[in-house]
Amino acid sequence: MKTKSPLEILPYLVCLISAALPTLGHAADPAPARPSPPARSPIAPGTPALTPVGIKPAESSAMRGAPGMNPPVDADGDFLIGPDYVPAPELTPVEGVAKGRIETFTMDSADSKIYPGITKVPPGGPADYRPPDLTKVQVYPKPYTRTVTVYIPAGYIAGTPAPVVVLQDGPDKNLPLVLDNLIAQHRVPAMVAVMIQNGGGDAQGSQRGLEYDTMSGRYADFVETEVFPRVEKNYGVTISKNPEARAAIGISSGGVAAFSMAWYHPELYHRVITYSGTYVNQASPFNPDTPHGGWEYHEHLIPQNPPKPIRLWLQVGDRDLLNPNSLRDGMHDWVEANNRMATALKAKGYHYQYVYCLNSGHGDAKVRAQTLPEALEWVWQGYAAKTTH
Repeated sequence: MKTKSPLEILPYLVCLISAALPTLGHAADPAPARPSPPARSPIAPGTPALTPVGIKPAESSAMRGAPGMNPPVDADGDFLIGPDYVPAPELTPVEGVAKGRIETFTMDSADSKIYPGITKVPPGGPADYRPPDLTKVQVYPKPYTRTVTVYIPAGYIAGTPAPVVVLQDGPDKNLPLVLDNLIAQHRVPAMVAVMIQNGGGDAQGSQRGLEYDTMSGRYADFVETEVFPRVEKNYGVTISKNPEARAAIGISSGGVAAFSMAWYHPELYHRVITYSGTYVNQASPFNPDTPHGGWEYHEHLIPQNPPKPIRLWLQVGDRDLLNPNSLRDGMHDWVEANNRMATALKAKGYHYQYVYCLNSGHGDAKVRAQTLPEALEWVWQGYAAKTTH
């Protein structure tokens, strides 16, 4: 048999090498994008009986709300808004309304006794690394620097105990503006806002996941012992110790973190707002006391415990996350999770307002632009009548 020359076998070598490149570290074709979550029906089984806002049942055969309208600020229960949204007027600066002061400082992981910093990404691994087993995520040290943004209301007198609202995943450019207007209209008390950036990453094995998705009071302890003292020292602010004078806000995992602050420390927080709250099975590290993570709130914790003094405003979008991920555990539908939260809260007699939003995705900015002022006003109902510092 005639031996082929190098030039004759070159095309075969090229083909072989090309076929092997993905296994030799060459970037393979990207994985197909996860499909967008489907719209879930507001009358699907398991959904609370929703009251459309601003439209009488006789005026429309469809489940929908009037554009720009929110549930009453003095009503508990389950409501439906959308599919059209209008930014709230409180997002517009008003001439003559005094503006609060904005300050910022940074916090390094090296200075934290509670959160020294972790990551799920192996040394040298890609930033978008996904652990193969979400029930046994390996973590590695990773330092971080976070920014804390502080809003101090106009006219605040140093040393006076002030109500406070703590925002996760901060800052939010709309919150100070909304507070300026609501405080000027005497719809909420003059309060300090502490907007805390997370420590980085997302979900199981990340610093953000450890802070927000862990089922414990650890994050509230961090805020109380490491963040608030810096705020008070840096700016001459005194934060009220009264839980009636404290609120927490968050979106997604920041939302379940806000609820956990009140659940595990009701002596510190009574008022909570969550947008697209991650009340799903996403906690890491695994805790045998709460094996299903945030899903435990509506599965066991709220139904099986006496009511706590928590006032909760919660929201979900009909196109919110549906992420079965590798666990395939049936506990990763954000719409179902929030429906179940509302049902559990109602059964136990909590003060809650549930807002189900049509034509809305996860942590939807257009929904927040319409609802944030009235969510704040609702969650602070009853403060002036009962509170003392």
